[in-house]
Amino acid sequence: MLKIVPALALLFLPAVFEAQQGTPAPSPSPAAVRAAITRTNAASTVIYDIRFPNAIQREANVTVRFSAVGTAPLKVRMSRSSPGRYALHEFAKNVYAVKAVDERDRPLQVDRVSPHEWSVSGHRGTVVFSYTLYADRADGTYAGVDLTRAHLNMPATFAWAPGLESRPIQVTFHALPSGDGHTIATQLQPTANPRTFRAPNLQYFLDSPTHIGRIDMREWRAGPPGRAQTIRLAMDHTGTEAEVTQYAELTKRVVNEMAAVFGELPAFDFGTYTFIACYRSNCAGDGMEHRNSTSITSSGSLATGQMQMLNTLSHEFFHAWNVERIRPKSLEPFDFTAANMSSELWLAEGFTNYYAPLVIARAGIITPSEYARRLSGAVNTLTNSPARRFGGPIDMSRQAPFVDAATSVDPHNRVNTFISYYTYGEGLGMALDLTLRSRRPALTLDDFMREMWRRYGKQQTAALAPVRTYTVADAEAVLAAVTADPAFARDWFARYIHASGLPDFTSLLARAGFLVRAASPAQGWIGDTPISAAEGRVIVAGPTTIGTPMYEAGIAAGDRITSIAGTTVSTAEELRDAVVAIKPGTEARISWVGRSGATSASITVRGNPRLEVIAFEDAGQTPSAAQLEFRRSWLGSRQPAP
Repeated sequence: MLKIVPALALLFLPAVFEAQQGTPAPSPSPAAVRAAITRTNAASTVIYDIRFPNAIQREANVTVRFSAVGTAPLKVRMSRSSPGRYALHEFAKNVYAVKAVDERDRPLQVDRVSPHEWSVSGHRGTVVFSYTLYADRADGTYAGVDLTRAHLNMPATFAWAPGLESRPIQVTFHALPSGDGHTIATQLQPTANPRTFRAPNLQYFLDSPTHIGRIDMREWRAGPPGRAQTIRLAMDHTGTEAEVTQYAELTKRVVNEMAAVFGELPAFDFGTYTFIACYRSNCAGDGMEHRNSTSITSSGSLATGQMQMLNTLSHEFFHAWNVERIRPKSLEPFDFTAANMSSELWLAEGFTNYYAPLVIARAGIITPSEYARRLSGAVNTLTNSPARRFGGPIDMSRQAPFVDAATSVDPHNRVNTFISYYTYGEGLGMALDLTLRSRRPALTLDDFMREMWRRYGKQQTAALAPVRTYTVADAEAVLAAVTADPAFARDWFARYIHASGLPDFTSLLARAGFLVRAASPAQGWIGDTPISAAEGRVIVAGPTTIGTPMYEAGIAAGDRITSIAGTTVSTAEELRDAVVAIKPGTEARISWVGRSGATSASITVRGNPRLEVIAFEDAGQTPSAAQLEFRRSWLGSRQPAP
């Protein structure tokens, strides 16, 4: 994920460490905190200290000591973006009560020089900078604090000083108010103090999510003898021990099948990979990859959301190869001060999205029929979305700064102009995989990913960064090499990557005995635009989709539909029932009130075009022996037989 330039040669032993037990001592005064930090004897080390005296109000107190910084004003900054995200999040908006003192606890002048940066002047080479952080979103992007847990994404939590990025870092996480039995899960380097950890520099520090809470931990070894590594599942959850044990067993199967795609696990920098999972009602659903760990959050429970959680886990673990080590040139190094645009997210995120459920199927956790239905979303979106007329996967990837959890208040028209690079790349990954499997000799997308791994991921520098990064042209060259057919690779990229051609999903999936069909062709349909209804008013809740009867009639966002085919409608259900009852191909009159007043038009109701993918068997058809063999080679386990 990040380009790391270590300042010291450090031995890392990332782990999950038991925090000190007992009732937390009363919070010391700010002056006492600053004094304790100042006593640290590493002159160039940046020293962080985070406490939670007002956790009940979702606050954390952060203090950081910068030493040996000269006498010029010191700039201190909060990140604007975060690893694994591509949009701006402006973490400084949650920072207040900013102060600074020198090594003798004398107040220093602090001026806010931009929304995300402060200038500290009047010091003699040491600055102790402190602030209060409001943290009320526990997910992979932000920070969440309460009385019982703290889930911290580092860029959302800790300020830093430009120019000091290569310095070593030390951080101490103090006890939460309900600190009994709490554990700290992180990929940071432990020290003799179970609450204090280190990082070689800022880049590694900001790429190291940390969770403090009551963690249920499972641990095992994975990989071949002599090269086995430790995999940890650290979970803060509401489930039972049996549910955690079952989930850990499923995770083991995913890890093993994922490793089989590439032929090996990455050489995790310190021999350990940690799944940091918080599955509690106060968590927001998210998954965020990191170099030796991943942050996974959900408001659901293992009892009701296990498969969705496992799919997120699978997606994030694939990133240990794809993105964290097989890294686009456009994302290396990651820029914490700006939005990060990339042309390769269709591969980095989209192919990852393809492999997440595929590996679960190969592990035997879901059946081929269940897997087939999971393909419906990508097939339907790429086939029916009008957005492909505005650009292909490269164009959609470049829009990530607008859509990747980015926020705005003005309406947008993305229903017509944007397909998620996750979905787009998932569909293209499947299409390329099935195309390669149909060639002679048969190849697979696994072969392509292994070659990407060999060229761009396996070799890492001592600075914990890839020796080589890739571009779209490099990915095409890898496909040419794998197939020994540059003309094929050139044509495939020209059709589907540089342009927005639609793969023939019907024929490709038929080779595995999977059927692509309209899910409800006999139902009347005028468009899928969301409808909101309140107080007897049926309101179009967003832009209508290009090519639908609603769009062609001139109905737009905010219009109020009053009747269709002579039936007055006052609820969304009444409108839906009235439309579904109309036979496709029938002309009907629709009336609405728009910005220019009451209007009506004649429309032709169509059959619902939504597509689904199902196994032949579920459609009452019998797949051939060749189709079943193709399916087995695609969805069967890569693990050696016991």
